[in-house]
Amino acid sequence: QVQLVERGGGLVQAGGSLRLSCAASGFTFSNYAMGWFRQAPGKERDFVAVIGSGGGYTYYSDSVKDRFTISRDNVKNTVHLQMNSLKPEDTAVYYCNAVMLGNYIPQFASWGQGTQVTVAS
Repeated sequence: QVQLVERGGGLVQAGGSLRLSCAASGFTFSNYAMGWFRQAPGKERDFVAVIGSGGGYTYYSDSVKDRFTISRDNVKNTVHLQMNSLKPEDTAVYYCNAVMLGNYIPQFASWGQGTQVTVAS
């Protein structure tokens, strides 16, 4: 049974930083590319970033490129998102999931509870 548990969100001032973590279980973590998605109030869930199964490939949405960094630990089955220079428009609930490379579609139907990030102006 796939389980994804996100944590690390919070309230931060614009320009600040946060580091999100996602603990994964129920599948062979090291075989999957992993990604972060976010959903702002009243909007659809959008792709944010992806990291390849071995950690050597990363890709970011234009809105977060050069500000966010995705990383992973295949021993601890965790994926992280370091978010710097945060903007109010980054306010959203952040989720992790396995990702299909190329189209960046989430692989698992089940999602974790997400972690709320709120950036105050």
